[in-house]
Amino acid sequence: MSQLTGLLASLATGEVRVVDLTNTLSSETPTLRLPDPLANLVDFSLEEVSAYNEPGPFWKHHNISTGEHIGTHLDAPVHWVTGRGGKDVSQIEPSRLVGPACVLDVSREAAADPDFLVDVEHIKAWEAEHGPLPENAWLLVRTGWDAYAQDRERFLNADETGSHTPGFTVECARWLADVAPISGVGVETVGIDAGLAGGMDPLFPMHYFLLGADKYGITSLQNLGQLPATGAVVVVAPLPIVGGTGSPARILAFVERASS
Repeated sequence: MSQLTGLLASLATGEVRVVDLTNTLSSETPTLRLPDPLANLVDFSLEEVSAYNEPGPFWKHHNISTGEHIGTHLDAPVHWVTGRGGKDVSQIEPSRLVGPACVLDVSREAAADPDFLVDVEHIKAWEAEHGPLPENAWLLVRTGWDAYAQDRERFLNADETGSHTPGFTVECARWLADVAPISGVGVETVGIDAGLAGGMDPLFPMHYFLLGADKYGITSLQNLGQLPATGAVVVVAPLPIVGGTGSPARILAFVERASS
């Protein structure tokens, strides 16, 4: 039996299941809001073209309008000034979009402090328990923020001082970019940086360091609680937009059934 045949058999029997890590995409999907005078992307919308009627009697279809970085999406290097000479979405190698899923659970810390920041020490502690981050891995950070994914106000958690959502320290962002052998980082929040990362030095350090190092970010993930710390495989599927700085994406994970 070939490895692919074995995978299909395991999917058929339920030995391996597919977990969807993607938030639904609609006009109600919570999106990043930058303060004036900075420009924001348009939210996702559908425009009906026909619906089994005169413009199209046997079919229904729509035009869609959306920003690149809306909902569950991937950030490509060219999205940030440090990666301006790097890859657009269409140029990312498919092999970089499939890899081991390493789930770091800091949901307890984020529940106690919405401004909680993952530091290198948290990842080192994870590695001490589970082994080194493998080559081409995706570090997926579980904060519990997916519980708010359908509630714009709670998801963005903003007040007069800014948006209060968890993220990473500057030192951790630099370490993930320069040392960790990963393809990218995934988060449950609206962006790969903390809500208050606009006040860090450099500004938005995850974008600054990670994308500048030809690594990638995925955001607004769901269902990380259904993944083990190690052992799952993640598949990141953005639209291959030529010149695209990012793209809404479907993120799937293959998870083996736990032994009884």
